[in-house]
Amino acid sequence: MKRIMLIAVLASAVFHASMAQTIDLKSTAEFSPYVFGHNLEHTRAAVNGGLSAQMLRNRKFAGKPSKNQGVAGMWEGIGDKVLFQNGGPAYTKHIGNPEMRRSNELYSQSIQNLVEGQTAGISQGGLFLKKGEAYQMRAVTRVFEPLTLKVELTDRDGAKVYATKTLELRPTADWVVSEFEMAPSAGDRHGRVRYTFDKKAELLIGALSMMPKDNFHGMRSDVVANLKAIGPRLLRWPGGNFAGEYRWKDGLLPVDQRGPLQAATEIETQPYTLGYDFHEIDTDDFVALCREVGAEPMITINIAWSSPEESAQWVEYCNGGEDTEYGKIRAERGHKEPYNVHFWSLGNEMGYGHMEGPAGPEGYAELAGKHADAMLEVTPSLELCSSGPYPNDNWAKYSAAPLAEKVRYISLHHYAGGARTFTSPEGIKESYETTVAAVTGNINQAKRMRESLDATGKSLHISFDEWNQWYSWYRPSCVTEGIYAARTMHFYINESAPLDIPIVCYFQPIGEGAILITPEGSRLTANGQMFEMLKAHQDGRVCKVSGNDDYSTVATIKDGVLTISLINDSYDSEREFSFNIKGKVLEATLYSSEDVTPHSFFEKSPLSVTSSRKDIKTVLPAHSVALIKLSLGKK
Repeated sequence: MKRIMLIAVLASAVFHASMAQTIDLKSTAEFSPYVFGHNLEHTRAAVNGGLSAQMLRNRKFAGKPSKNQGVAGMWEGIGDKVLFQNGGPAYTKHIGNPEMRRSNELYSQSIQNLVEGQTAGISQGGLFLKKGEAYQMRAVTRVFEPLTLKVELTDRDGAKVYATKTLELRPTADWVVSEFEMAPSAGDRHGRVRYTFDKKAELLIGALSMMPKDNFHGMRSDVVANLKAIGPRLLRWPGGNFAGEYRWKDGLLPVDQRGPLQAATEIETQPYTLGYDFHEIDTDDFVALCREVGAEPMITINIAWSSPEESAQWVEYCNGGEDTEYGKIRAERGHKEPYNVHFWSLGNEMGYGHMEGPAGPEGYAELAGKHADAMLEVTPSLELCSSGPYPNDNWAKYSAAPLAEKVRYISLHHYAGGARTFTSPEGIKESYETTVAAVTGNINQAKRMRESLDATGKSLHISFDEWNQWYSWYRPSCVTEGIYAARTMHFYINESAPLDIPIVCYFQPIGEGAILITPEGSRLTANGQMFEMLKAHQDGRVCKVSGNDDYSTVATIKDGVLTISLINDSYDSEREFSFNIKGKVLEATLYSSEDVTPHSFFEKSPLSVTSSRKDIKTVLPAHSVALIKLSLGKK
């Protein structure tokens, strides 16, 4: 009997690890608010089907038409004796950079009804319609004789009509933009929009648009609210890889007229939209979003195709007064005060095969230097960031060092790997432990980068502006990745100052990691829940915590309140934390879950904290995170 009891005690010790840590309230340091940064790149589902409120797919008719029919991709033709042609005169266009033009970007949809009285047109299904929701609609058209165009919101078969609008079109020398609203009389998860006419005539459609009326600058209000909830202090835009495809001046055109942007060297950036981005968000929209969510804007220029003069003009558009050429254009567009965009990246991942532009450090440094000179002439106080295949001693020596006098930030990216088998208990545990342990990759990359940059003898900062699990954007988030995200952020908060990493950007929150988006709505994933929790540390001073080699703890102090976040990353063991701190517990919240497999989320519940005159103690269950706030009195 005694032997059995002893075994039970030993087993309890194994599954109840204890961690005593010391928080030094006198050894504190500022850390950069931009550690809480995120990417907003026009890739995959982040904008199209994500942040953008636009509901119609391929609304500008880019790409090759359907086999033997001539209807633009994502659309369906209506009518038997109808000639569809995807081509002809285009309403969309690009400004400048003719050498950058990709194929099949600028098209319109021609519909020729060959039989009088026949119903002809195009339609698109798969639309989530809400009963009574007001939808803003636009149709850009040209006709050569009077024509009545009927617009309908229907069920998937077109049998039930929920709303109808009739447009009386007249011949004109140019395109006509028709704006109107429609509100369906019933909701439908599989709704359809139809554009039809029954006259023997030709209709040209240059662009179509449909979005909820309650959008924020063409963005979904619910997604903007969730982005604000995770507390981004910096947003990096428009890329990433997409920076090599972006033409900023197209944003000066009306949104329907901006030419689609074809993926340059790989379809990876736009796999869900026929390889095209439809330029739904421009510079003004991006800055408005940053201000709405409380983030500093960080803009990445297209170093491969934009000239230094064009990059300088973009800076002038953002920062110039009304007495400058592009500052005046901004003011005329309704934005009188300069945006004062401070952070700019000189391209993205240069030196890799998937990016156009210079492949070597010397060539990149020469070209980036020309852009930097032109941009700094407009706004001398800019903080510029260079890129390359870092950490790389050769690039540090021949690119970062020569640019150091005018470019102080160097970009670093890292995507961690991990097992992905969740169909057996052994597989779940292995996947969890491999994923959570992968944070060491970020740690090693950051330390290796610091050594490489320091070896140049120059004062250079690290901009760790892309980090995540590899291919996380192609699978549902889960508590496993939430624990990984929390551990990674704990490392960045603790080491931002020692390793000189002022900028850190998660890739990327919207539709690909932190915010789950469906046509019906959006919510924070397990990753997003961690970012929302950890924003409690913003604007505090980070305290030194001894016994914290695994970065299980972050402690920050602000206005006499000590905020502590804790991570128990063990798969199957609870863990006791104790701290040499006394104070009044203001908040104690546990984030836990029985499930760590895909589609799992954290559940919030009160955390039990034992407080004495000498210390505080708490126990976290396996794979859980907690937040504690203590009042220490006025300091």
